[in-house]
Amino acid sequence: MNEQHREKAIIVGVVHARQNRELVGEYLDELSLLLDTAGADVVYRTIQERKAFDPAYLVGKGFSDHLADKTNELEADMIVFDDDLSPAQVKNLEARCKTKIMDRSGIILDIFANRAKTREAKTQVELAQLQYYLPRLTKMWTHLSRQAGSAGIGLKGPGETQLETDRRLVRRRITTLSRELVKITNQRNIRRQRRKEEFKVALMGYTNVGKSSLMNTLTTSDIYVENRLFATLDSTVRQLEHSGKENVLLIDTVGFVRKLPHHLVASFKSTLEETRDADLLLHVVDCSHPYFRDQMRVIEKVLKELEVDDRPTILVFNKIDLVQDKSTLSDLNQEFPQGLLVSAKRKLFTEDLKQEIVRRMKEQNIKADIQISLSDQKLLASIYEWAKVLDRKYEDGHVLLSIQFPTAYRNKYYQLIDGQETKKDFHAK
Repeated sequence: MNEQHREKAIIVGVVHARQNRELVGEYLDELSLLLDTAGADVVYRTIQERKAFDPAYLVGKGFSDHLADKTNELEADMIVFDDDLSPAQVKNLEARCKTKIMDRSGIILDIFANRAKTREAKTQVELAQLQYYLPRLTKMWTHLSRQAGSAGIGLKGPGETQLETDRRLVRRRITTLSRELVKITNQRNIRRQRRKEEFKVALMGYTNVGKSSLMNTLTTSDIYVENRLFATLDSTVRQLEHSGKENVLLIDTVGFVRKLPHHLVASFKSTLEETRDADLLLHVVDCSHPYFRDQMRVIEKVLKELEVDDRPTILVFNKIDLVQDKSTLSDLNQEFPQGLLVSAKRKLFTEDLKQEIVRRMKEQNIKADIQISLSDQKLLASIYEWAKVLDRKYEDGHVLLSIQFPTAYRNKYYQLIDGQETKKDFHAK
């Protein structure tokens, strides 16, 4: 969005039984950053305490009148709620406040729509948008008809020149995009197969923790870096710069925030599949952030959803140069003795991180299942020289071996089994 035509937003948080005011305030801080990234300025923020959400207005009819008054007073272009709104709540709030009503999920989807550059990212975002807006169809379509030609936040649409009013057509488009995403995912899998002989390290972390900056420092690359949320959406692959002969690939992935829309997570699963193929994860944390532990829990939840929470991981505390109280760093060392403290921006202790990655690569063992013809005794003998055979079974002139070997022998493994029948399973432990 043009910086000269930034919209003015009112943001609203709700404290309920399972939250405290301080945490909701932190959520609103993050929502302010999201709106800044989307192209809007927050002109007023407010928090309401309730025992439960109001089904009609979320915040109740009386508080919605207060928001309507503030909208008129400040000439705000929108009211953004930190909690997800139902279609009925959006309709009621719009009627009462006479302005655009959005929630956090809608803002995040808008940012992703604006930042998507590649075919894969655009397909993922369009699919997530349509799934998000489908239950809000009537409200969304009539709202856009009133705002014809507008390019405001939440009005970019899922990529069609004219949004259809027929739910059946939207569902058909969702089916088409889902199939398109399967094709793109298959193409990505082919690219991953070409990199199967390399040791792969995936960077995971909350948005804006400095993953791209760290990637640049470790690989001497020039990946786009911006101090805004979701600066990059697509995974990027670069080679680690180190003195050894082994190839180590670093994979940067999209960052996360709290309350990330479910449809968006589902759509970006194909991009995040890179982490499932990785031999090692770098969980990057901004240790200067006051709620970094909360952010860590968000990432741990994502890793669990991707079923890679048992993958070998290095905990990397970034931005140590921004930590005001240096005793905090000592506390981190005590609390997370295996974690590494670095500053990607100032290149502090990044060489230590490189050495740890290489050390993990050399020490890490790999397990694989392979099926070899009994007539190929030379190959069988060579495998026993560099791999530990955990189990073997004989069937139809073949032997099925379960083996374990150091990562340093992965290239030897692929060379020796070239042309042989192999089982699919191959993973680091």
